[in-house]
Amino acid sequence: MRSKIIYGLAIMGLLAVGCNDPDDGSYVDPITIYEKVDGEWGLMNLKMVDEYAKANAIEPSEQNLSALFNYEDFKLRLNVDENMQPTTYEVLGDVPPLFSPNGYWKLSSAFQQPNGEAIKIYLYSDAQKTTLTDELKLISVPGSNEQMEIQLVRTSGGNPFVSYSFKLNAVN
Repeated sequence: MRSKIIYGLAIMGLLAVGCNDPDDGSYVDPITIYEKVDGEWGLMNLKMVDEYAKANAIEPSEQNLSALFNYEDFKLRLNVDENMQPTTYEVLGDVPPLFSPNGYWKLSSAFQQPNGEAIKIYLYSDAQKTTLTDELKLISVPGSNEQMEIQLVRTSGGNPFVSYSFKLNAVN
């Protein structure tokens, strides 16, 4: 009887030790927003909002620019290197530039913010990323639908007066 108890305790000890070391596969880095936005994006919709008119309930406060000024040809290419770090960006298409048509970029954060704050896309004219040319807000992050929305806000004296919302879908 005593040997059965010792045998049972030994088996339970082996099971307890074996259960503490689960093998659930190898470590994989989390998916960053850089991975999600990498590539070429085509314009689905471009909306201009008169922020002053909107704030003062003056209509119309919005205008769809998608079919005007060749914006139907607008594409944005965001490039990353083999380590998923941002490199260059380029606006493609014969469209009036709303922001610098090429340069370098980076995000304010590689991951979604827990407080829901929009991630910013910083645009630079130099590879060292010291000369900021524009700042875009990443309003909606691509997911399973491969769409994203970015917003460019123009201000004067710290007050927004016009914004542009680009709804984009993945081209590649």
